[in-house]
Amino acid sequence: MQQDLQQGQGESEESTRQNPPKQKNEVLEWIKAIAIALVLVILIRWLLFKPFIVDGPSMRPNFHTGERVIVNEILYDIRSPQRGEVIVFHVPSEGRDFIKRVIGVAGDTVKVEGDVVTVNGKPVNETYIQGAIDEAHKNNTLYNNKNFPNEDFTDGTVPEGHVFVMGDNRSDSTDSRMIGYVPLGDIVGRADLIFWPVKDITWINH
Repeated sequence: MQQDLQQGQGESEESTRQNPPKQKNEVLEWIKAIAIALVLVILIRWLLFKPFIVDGPSMRPNFHTGERVIVNEILYDIRSPQRGEVIVFHVPSEGRDFIKRVIGVAGDTVKVEGDVVTVNGKPVNETYIQGAIDEAHKNNTLYNNKNFPNEDFTDGTVPEGHVFVMGDNRSDSTDSRMIGYVPLGDIVGRADLIFWPVKDITWINH
């Protein structure tokens, strides 16, 4: 009986001696997992995606000042921008980034007449702002009624390596009608997700 008791105590002491290394290994594994996760987050944050804060009324009614969007920075390393996509790009003359919608790509001929935008002679079906256009027409006004006439924009063909962009709020947007065609090299990426405020979280309609 006494021998069994001593043997049990010995096993208990052996188990106690073995537990600390096991617990230590588990802690190290957790530390490694957390470190790897942090590295991945940093890589994704800085190399693949970038947050952008909307500033100004140029993209209403689809975007509003203060909204945060996630910009996909690698998509255009794989392919070129397409019509209808919302992009963020550098404007060196302004010293900041703009967010606008691609209307024409290389080789397209763009024309703006009142509320009608045509690309290669065909009117663009702009479902993303049609509601705002209809509302403006009900009030007997043009949706695109900025202080300058569209005639200030010379119709032309989008050159190779560039895109033609416009803001969704045509009456209050500094876009390709004034700043000219946007070089592909100035494009940061495609705006894919509104993530703030929480109530406005949504995938962006391209």
